[in-house]
Amino acid sequence: MEHISAEKLGQIAKDEYNKIEAKIKDSSLTNKDRMAIPLQVMPTGEPLVRARQMTEVALGYTKEQAIVEANRCLQCKNKPCVSGCPVNVQIPDFIAQVAKGEFKSAVDIIKQTNLLPAICGRVCPQEKQCQSLCTLGKVNKNVEKSVCIGRLERFVADFERNNNLTTTPAIAPSTGKKVAIVGSGPAGLTVAADCRRAGHDVTVFEAFHKAGGVMVYGIPEFRLPKEIVAKEVENLKAMGVQFEMNTLVGRTATIQQILTEKEFDAAFVGTGAGLPKFFNIPGENYIGVFSANEYLTRANLMKAYEKGVADTPFYEAKTVVVCGGGNVAMDAARMALRLGAEKVYVVYRRTRAEMPARREEVDHAEEEGVEFRFLENPVEILGNAEDGRVTGIRALSYELGEPDASGRRRQGNDELDARHGERLYDGAARRQPDGQGRVDETRLVCESA
Repeated sequence: MEHISAEKLGQIAKDEYNKIEAKIKDSSLTNKDRMAIPLQVMPTGEPLVRARQMTEVALGYTKEQAIVEANRCLQCKNKPCVSGCPVNVQIPDFIAQVAKGEFKSAVDIIKQTNLLPAICGRVCPQEKQCQSLCTLGKVNKNVEKSVCIGRLERFVADFERNNNLTTTPAIAPSTGKKVAIVGSGPAGLTVAADCRRAGHDVTVFEAFHKAGGVMVYGIPEFRLPKEIVAKEVENLKAMGVQFEMNTLVGRTATIQQILTEKEFDAAFVGTGAGLPKFFNIPGENYIGVFSANEYLTRANLMKAYEKGVADTPFYEAKTVVVCGGGNVAMDAARMALRLGAEKVYVVYRRTRAEMPARREEVDHAEEEGVEFRFLENPVEILGNAEDGRVTGIRALSYELGEPDASGRRRQGNDELDARHGERLYDGAARRQPDGQGRVDETRLVCESA
């Protein structure tokens, strides 16, 4: 898809706003009018420039874009989108305020049930939640044409923060109860906010030196700026939530000790998914093989990308292969470019249609130069016996079979695939089927700096 500059998208929105401004003011927009309003594309930085920068890729809506997009909402009486929201945000109500240009009123509605709109607006998978149930998307038979609820949520949250309009939520009278929150990731912060608003004393215990969990160690700066996470944490502190950093619950103190010796009445455990999973294939111990967890933690939390400033070491590589098709894989692949890789491949055992990653993240990765190799899965990591460094991977290529329990089509049979010959790749060539049109074995070459 051709990249459109933020300036051009902004002008398109202004022109569209001018066309519907009169009807917005006299509340005469019909459903037919609303369905004719074009979806507002999120402005992004120029792909080949941003691919080497840590600045945020998605630039956010302008006021005109937000108002135009909000006026696409059909204001359904049964509010199907609300049932798709995990925290039950009253979506049509806040969008109605955006449609009128009442941005502060809009964010106040969101914060009735969600105190982290700047974060949720950026990283929540709206296309699988609220937007998947949007009537407009169903009318168009395409969830990508639903009202852009997440983008509007992000816009009003940023508007509030950038204009210093943030206020401390009301706190119920003290209950005298103490609640311990283990982990300061998205779940922990959400529970901390809700418990504090209910009048309980809340303390968050975090193993790392910074609060935010996966939002600071996993999700890259170019997707979720860390200053936004820090601001949300400060808002919780302003509400009276206490934070104890560098506290590894289970080692520093057990849950039982927290409940008895520290006299907490309840504990919520939100430790996240910090442990990586490997393929358990030969060669995983070669130098240069990393879990995405370690790779992203070094780059995000420990700022390895600040070369010459941060002391964090990282493995410099000319060619990087990322195995997997989820959001973490997209983050790792895009981070590799920003750490200096010349070529980055994503190897995924199914096709683009089955990828669990958000479509937006896949598109952004492809725009930035990441090459996707579908229907391939690693079976061995190759290395140099002399110094133990990774030199490539050997992968099997597949044909799709029947859908699995999740509805995604499964890859073909390993034993059948393994019978076919091996072909050496220089990192640029694409797989070609053999004479029978069947699957074959491939190899990708990795180069260190």
